[in-house]
Amino acid sequence: MTNPENRSSRPSALQAPASSPPRGVIIGLDIGGTKTHGVRFEDGVPVADQSAGSSNVQNVTRDEAARNLADLFARIGGGQVAQVYAGSGGIDTEDDAAALASLIQPHVPGARVTVVHDSRLLLAAGHASSGVAVIAGTGSAAWGRNADGGEARAGGWGYLLGDEGSGYWLGREAVRHSLRRMNQGQPADELTTALLQSCGVDDPNRLIALFHSPATGRRFWAQQARQVVEAAAAGHPESQALLEQAGADLAAMALQVLRQLGLTGPVILGGGLGMNVAPLQDSFRRHLVAGGAEDIRVLDQEPVFGVLQLVTEQA
Repeated sequence: MTNPENRSSRPSALQAPASSPPRGVIIGLDIGGTKTHGVRFEDGVPVADQSAGSSNVQNVTRDEAARNLADLFARIGGGQVAQVYAGSGGIDTEDDAAALASLIQPHVPGARVTVVHDSRLLLAAGHASSGVAVIAGTGSAAWGRNADGGEARAGGWGYLLGDEGSGYWLGREAVRHSLRRMNQGQPADELTTALLQSCGVDDPNRLIALFHSPATGRRFWAQQARQVVEAAAAGHPESQALLEQAGADLAAMALQVLRQLGLTGPVILGGGLGMNVAPLQDSFRRHLVAGGAEDIRVLDQEPVFGVLQLVTEQA
């Protein structure tokens, strides 16, 4: 799993654009629960690639979101920008989109600012104009579109209502696993030991107060998914079962959208967990195949690189 706090540039992520790219300066933003990933395109060529902290106002305060956007634009550049196309989690209404656009607009005076749900970036980055995109990152969601322009969505309700198969879900389940063992009088196992060490506490009972503390939040517990992934790789059965369930829950969301849209594929899996955790990918594929899905892909580039296709379609 990649470090969500990595703010360094990634020259290796700069990729050749599609044919007939849009002209001018376009900035693409992928705003997740832990980071904001931005790429500056000039005449379709990516010339800058930077990340800053999250600017998703469902995960951070509006002031923190504004500071993180300022940090990003200071390094990626503003100036004479034709368009900013941003995908973000939690964009459920026009008001949500307008609120985020108002934070972006001061950095790009005169530019057209478009804000959509981040799953749209994922589908475009997966080289598809129709199909289903599934995000498995800090949160989770599925969104799809068919050739007639029909759209459908499953999940994406946020961590208090859902986010099954996400990093937060795995982190919370690791805590629940540890507390159940404590209540049953069982000793700490591999997962609990790793979780306690990562959280800086010495007893599972202390996880209760820590979990509810204002000092921790969605991002902190999503980062604890790493303990589940590593314990599963070391052969811990309960952690392996959690990754299996995560894949099954994500597949169920995708199948719901496929059926609503009358599609069999493609289904494209992205997000930090989706792109990097092989056992979750394997479970996801098995459950999709069992449900009749076809053409199942794992995203092979960062979602923000789908922006050029979306801008071209918009034009």
